[in-house]
Amino acid sequence: MSSEDGQAGGGAEGASVEQLALIRETVRKAEVPRAKPRTWRGAALAKELPVARVLVDKGVLHLDRYFDYAVPEELDADAQPGVRVRVRFGAGRHRVRDGRREGGGLIDGFLVERLAESDYSGPLAALAQVVSPERVLSEELLGLARAVADRYAGSLADVLQLAVPPRSARAERRASGEPLPPPGAPEAGSWGRYERGGAFLEALAAGAAPRAVWNALPGPEWSDELARAVVATLAFGRGALVVVPDGRAVARVDAALTSLLGEGRHAVLTADAGPEKRYREWLAVRRGAVRAVVGTRAAMFAPVQDLGLVAIWDDGDDSHSEQHAPQPHAREVLLLRAAQDKCAFLLGSWSCTVEAAQLVESGWARPLVAGREQVRAAAPLVRTVGDTDLARDEAARAARLPTLAWQVVREGLRHGPVLVQVPRRGYVPRMACANCRAPARCRHCAGPLEAQESGAAGLRCGWCAREETGWHCPECGGFRLRAQVVGARRTAEELGRAFPAVPVRTSGREHVLDTVPGAPALVVSTPGAEPVAEGGYAAALLLDGWAMLGRPDLRAGEDALRRWMAAAALVRPQSAGGTVVALAEPTLRPVQALVRWDPVGHAVRELGERAGLGFPPVSRMAAVSGTAEAVTEFLRTAELPREAEVLGPVPLPVTGAGRPRRVGAPPPGEHWERALVRVPPGSGAALAAALKAAQAARMARGTAEAGVRVRIDPPDIG
Repeated sequence: MSSEDGQAGGGAEGASVEQLALIRETVRKAEVPRAKPRTWRGAALAKELPVARVLVDKGVLHLDRYFDYAVPEELDADAQPGVRVRVRFGAGRHRVRDGRREGGGLIDGFLVERLAESDYSGPLAALAQVVSPERVLSEELLGLARAVADRYAGSLADVLQLAVPPRSARAERRASGEPLPPPGAPEAGSWGRYERGGAFLEALAAGAAPRAVWNALPGPEWSDELARAVVATLAFGRGALVVVPDGRAVARVDAALTSLLGEGRHAVLTADAGPEKRYREWLAVRRGAVRAVVGTRAAMFAPVQDLGLVAIWDDGDDSHSEQHAPQPHAREVLLLRAAQDKCAFLLGSWSCTVEAAQLVESGWARPLVAGREQVRAAAPLVRTVGDTDLARDEAARAARLPTLAWQVVREGLRHGPVLVQVPRRGYVPRMACANCRAPARCRHCAGPLEAQESGAAGLRCGWCAREETGWHCPECGGFRLRAQVVGARRTAEELGRAFPAVPVRTSGREHVLDTVPGAPALVVSTPGAEPVAEGGYAAALLLDGWAMLGRPDLRAGEDALRRWMAAAALVRPQSAGGTVVALAEPTLRPVQALVRWDPVGHAVRELGERAGLGFPPVSRMAAVSGTAEAVTEFLRTAELPREAEVLGPVPLPVTGAGRPRRVGAPPPGEHWERALVRVPPGSGAALAAALKAAQAARMARGTAEAGVRVRIDPPDIG
């Protein structure tokens, strides 16, 4: 034991010396500053390109620029252009320590580029974190986002929120696979029905960049024709992007692509897929594993590599207009992509918008249409019932449908399903004078009077909810009312009573049907929710056409024709007995275009009228809305182009409390006004820049609390 104690004592003495030396070394090391993550205080900077230029995700116009940050050496490898980063933002000049700016809150951003030195003369804060080494922002996507932001007077950060989906770490960890070899060039198929259809496919397969406005023939072949255009583009080794209005259209194009290409050659980008799956599909496109994309409007920014074709179906559909700032339209974004990537462009629809007609009129795109013989062979027979016919029809006085409509329904039900298109959703019809059709309005607040649901008598105001019992028309003195529009549920009930042995199905906002069997049935649908019938519909009724045409909007006629043609295109050809009855005045231009199946002629005439009046798309227009004082002050300070013309301002309808609020509408109960600013062709970029600068100046001064909303190319201008 004594020997062990002796050995222990000697060891303790030696250990004390070593311990003292260790303490001294620890003190020396403590004198060297330690790097702290997310502030990186005292950290060494990257030896090469130590400055990172970052786009911070603030989304406010007066901060729509890049900011420089120092790159710590530990983040050098991962801090590459295109990755997501986190930075500290908002620290003042006084918060500087050891030559490094500190403080501020953490905020997300994208690293745009690495630089050897900064233009900023003061101290730089360090990158706080590289969120992921995945390079999600390419130079092409950044350039497109900047072009869209400038086009719509918005911020780059807002556009990138639309363009780059939220991150999923699990999706990033999964490999995307290797790209498959190009497929063979497809057969022309049903493209042979069009005068230049085969040549268009051959040009895509040869790597050319044709630009076409395609007026599709009625029937279900449109999805297969879109898919063949995609396959022709892939055959040359380039990528393709297709944007359609909704998930049902995506499913049809998806099925057509799978039939032609097989699995794994294209990606589907929709919001319905869920965040992780959508991000996984998006990464497969960004990494180059997939060269073809089909999706809804969010897919307009899909980072397809070596883009050879951009295509959009039914560009007049409201779903193509993004509701989040800066509210770009998919058609305009794809036009920018076609110019930026020098790729082919295809705009297809059963109808034709004025914007599509302008592309052809200007020579930028070529028409892709079928001959009149093909149109007559594919289109159904269209018959009309106007006000004069209704006045002479005894059956129409007691019932909602005229005799011709009843006859067509009965005959159609003998051979298959019959489609009934109703302009509005729901049960509540808005009322109008039966004599002069002046809208019935509340005596207290001038709100619209509505019929109450079945079982309740009288009228009720849609704004203030007061009941009305003694209404009379202030225009003509009449006391009789009629429903302006009867909803889908009410129509289904009426038809169900008239045809008790026939099943009645409804398709609308609450429940949208994708397909219906080919057996006899009545299918009542709102516009845009029409299901596809197996073998096509035997007949179709287009109800309340006057209500669709009577909307106080510049696009009322164009939009009504588009919705009618979308429904009529689902009906069998005239040779197979397909018949469409439109309850609208036959002399009106949109109705005549439907009867002749000539949407292009209608769009060309509309374009000529708008050119004479200086209306979009011939001119460029912006809407400025807000309180009267805010709008007046905004327009006074904005340095508008010299040729700009201000129309208004005029009051906007007040949003009632508890009622659905449309995008861009004033908050409930607030009185807003709207002014329209119009400029001639060629001045659109100057107008957008002036409005953006004025809005940024308001935000920088802190006067943005009195909100002013700016929208370029407003969809409804009255």
